[in-house]
Amino acid sequence: MKNRWLLPEGISDLLPDAAQDLEGLRRALLDTYRRHGFELVLPPLVEYLDSLLIGSGGDLDLKTFKLVDQLSGQSLGVRADITPQVSRIDAHLLQQRDINRLCYAASVLRTRPSGQEGSREPIQIGAEVYGHAGIEADIEIIDLLLQSLALAELGPVRLDINHLGLASLLLAELEGVDEEAVLQLLQARDLPSLRELLAPWSQQPAAAALLALPECFGPAESAMARARTVLAPWPQATPHLDALDAVLGSLRLARHAGQVSLAIDLADVQGFRYHTGLGFAAYVEGHARAVGRGGRYDGIGAAFGRGRPATGFSLDLRELVELRRDRHTPPAIIVAPWSDDPALLAFIDTLRAQGETVLQLLPGQDAQRLAGVSADRTIGFIHGQWRLAGKES
Repeated sequence: MKNRWLLPEGISDLLPDAAQDLEGLRRALLDTYRRHGFELVLPPLVEYLDSLLIGSGGDLDLKTFKLVDQLSGQSLGVRADITPQVSRIDAHLLQQRDINRLCYAASVLRTRPSGQEGSREPIQIGAEVYGHAGIEADIEIIDLLLQSLALAELGPVRLDINHLGLASLLLAELEGVDEEAVLQLLQARDLPSLRELLAPWSQQPAAAALLALPECFGPAESAMARARTVLAPWPQATPHLDALDAVLGSLRLARHAGQVSLAIDLADVQGFRYHTGLGFAAYVEGHARAVGRGGRYDGIGAAFGRGRPATGFSLDLRELVELRRDRHTPPAIIVAPWSDDPALLAFIDTLRAQGETVLQLLPGQDAQRLAGVSADRTIGFIHGQWRLAGKES
């Protein structure tokens, strides 16, 4: 007999504990974004394929589930990333505004996971600033990312920062080079293979600089010094390096000292076809993949008639909940007996209005067999009145 309870690879249920943890974190994050002036948008799950894939290169195309609209016959896609949708909203529906601060939280669906054990149905949450080209917008976004990870209580964070313009200007000098192959080897830090690939350009300074980019990695101060030495022959690299220094020197980020270590990683070229400038990735101890990524993607709205400066970040709520799984404690509840006594029902309503969780047993239900909850108090009929028993209220 077919196992009808099986789910596709990379697709999973969220059971009560994890679902409650995720929802609590989602609410806390969105409330934080709202207090910073970010407005919530909820794009649709399905859009015309051309709209979903704008400015993304081939990577997002491969990750997108595609189908044919039975009404129009046109190609549709199930979103694999929410940023293209938010850029459409900024460009088309909110175009009367100057600067837009937008946030979102919703599921996406992907044909393949981001890592070996990753989900194909991340619950993506993020924030984006449209309409400001200055480094101040990048700093605001990075600050908000770090606040988000602090709310998730994942412990110390390492933030790796890069500027995709640096690799771009070096690649532009190597005519005929296989850029995709170079980027893949840079990301993998496979120096022997990269050296072999760049052998025909070995006499060009740009090739030597590309080979040195993986060495521009580590604690911010030493890595930046190395980067300025490697890129000294290229004056056009100076504004990019200055932007990195501006982020590293930000007073906003300094307030995260003790919980966040800042690093430089010029070989992190993930999203090269997507990001146009500053990029960043956040890591936590014991987890190899970045738990949060972001950066600048100027001009992403051009396909919708309004190319604008833009910067933002995204997180996967499923992944965050998985990482903090050992921190979960069952919710403390008050257990009430079954009764239709108006006095009891009024007492229960009062407790719930005060923020308490009250579970009223059904007839025949055994309070000792409640699963997934911690009953720290009960309601009893004491001295002719319904009262709390157990821990003091």
